[in-house]
Formats: sequence, C-alpha cells, structure tokens
Amino acid sequence: MIDASYIYGLIGGLIIGLAGAVYLLGNGRIMGASGVIGGLVDGSGRAEWRDRALFIASLVAAPWLAVTLLDIEARTNITSNPVVLITAGLLVGFGARLANGCTSGHGVCGISRLSLRGIAATVFYLFAGGVSVLLFKHVLGVI
Repeated sequence: MIDASYIYGLIGGLIIGLAGAVYLLGNGRIMGASGVIGGLVDGSGRAEWRDRALFIASLVAAPWLAVTLLDIEARTNITSNPVVLITAGLLVGFGARLANGCTSGHGVCGISRLSLRGIAATVFYLFAGGVSVLLFKHVLGVI
C-alpha cells in the first residue's frame, strides 16, 4: 500500500501545476511567488495589488483549508531556532531575487514550458539545497 503522504504530495503537485496553468492562462504571466510578493514590496505591481494580495492570501489559506477539511495532521521538520529561520528566509529571498524567480516560477512553470533558464535555475536550486542540508545539518548541526 502506498503511504498517504505520497498521495498528498501527488495531489499537491497536481494542484500547483493546475494553479500555474490557470494563472498563466488567466493573467498571461508566470506564477512565481517571489515575483508576486516582490511586486507588492517594491511597488512595481501596484496596478495589480488586489490580484497579488489574493494570490498570497490563497497561499496561506490553502494549507489551512486542506488540514481542516481533510482532518490530517500537518507535520513538519522545521527548526524552532529563530536565527536559523530568519537566516534561511533571507537567503531564500535573496536567492530568488538573484535568480529572477523562485521554485514555483522556474521549477513548476519554467520546466513545464521547457524554458532553459527555468531548467538551469532548478538544477542550481536543487544543488544549493543539497549543499545547504549537508552544511547546516550534517556539518554544523543547527537543523
């Protein structure tokens, strides 16, 4: 029998892919969370602030709804160390801006469009993630 977490991951991946397609067809833009949030922060997305705010609210509400409606336990392996959390958030944000996109923009939408830039960015995201786990978990022991 297949573990339920794999089924949830498959369903979540399908929903993210569908959301990316609907966002592209509906707005004519790539569904990249860093671009949506960045446009709100730097003011470049002022004209579509309602759409952007709704997108971000949906990112927050969807997991809560899934946990509530499906009555499943939301488990995570996140650290409780605030320094690690803040550092990780800043590094992810910096990396997303440096790469002109995040994993949802490059990994989900870029690869599905066969974008060489999206594929290359995703390869580097995965490599950087692996190096980070090796360094922070196995060498420094902070996570």
